[in-house]
Amino acid sequence: MTPRELLLAAGLLATTACGSRGIAPGRPTVGSQVIPPYKILDAGVLYAKNCAGCHGRDGKGGAAIALGDPLYLAIAGAATMNRVTSEGVPGTSMPAFAEHFGGLLTDSQIDAIIHGIRARWAKPDALRDTNPPPYAAQDSGNPKRGATVYETFCSPCHGADGRGGKRAGSIVDRSYLALVSDQNLRTNVIVGRPELGAPDWRGDLHGKPMSPEDVSDVVAWLAAQRPQSARLSSSLRPEGKTR
Repeated sequence: MTPRELLLAAGLLATTACGSRGIAPGRPTVGSQVIPPYKILDAGVLYAKNCAGCHGRDGKGGAAIALGDPLYLAIAGAATMNRVTSEGVPGTSMPAFAEHFGGLLTDSQIDAIIHGIRARWAKPDALRDTNPPPYAAQDSGNPKRGATVYETFCSPCHGADGRGGKRAGSIVDRSYLALVSDQNLRTNVIVGRPELGAPDWRGDLHGKPMSPEDVSDVVAWLAAQRPQSARLSSSLRPEGKTR
């Protein structure tokens, strides 16, 4: 048999074998198709690809707040999380993820991420009969009163002038303040940063939780420490009081 005849015979055998399994030559096998990115709805995959870099692989925080903190999830509603994820926060490190805001995710994918986060880490009893300050500010706060609030609740860790102490670093760093919104500051004051050892609104001063007014005032004081250009940018952020 010539080499050409051998090749033809081998091709015939391969075709016969495929046909016996019900697979036409050249047709992809079951499970071999690549899923288009916009059709991926697995919350774990989406979180790992889009959120873990800043919020931590296990939701415990990193460059940004811990999304796996049950206290945070108890005061930040799903609608707020969905909106911030979709739209981002201009002027900060939080980008927009929704396609119609310039991101790469569909509305269904964002819904899947938020549902997955809350299903995995939210706890119904996270507040345990406590009454936290409102997530969104009710007023703009008073920076002068905020200086006193800072001295009372924050200076033992962050130092008398906010530039760092024995237990925590600077809270008035210009670069940091230029990259966070007022609501982000408020969120950190209320829920703390457990991954960094920062307490929530109840733990700064033993036996004396911060009042809603205390939170608003100290955030106003912190915002007043921003560079002037960053203050203008912050005032234009549509996210404003809701993140």
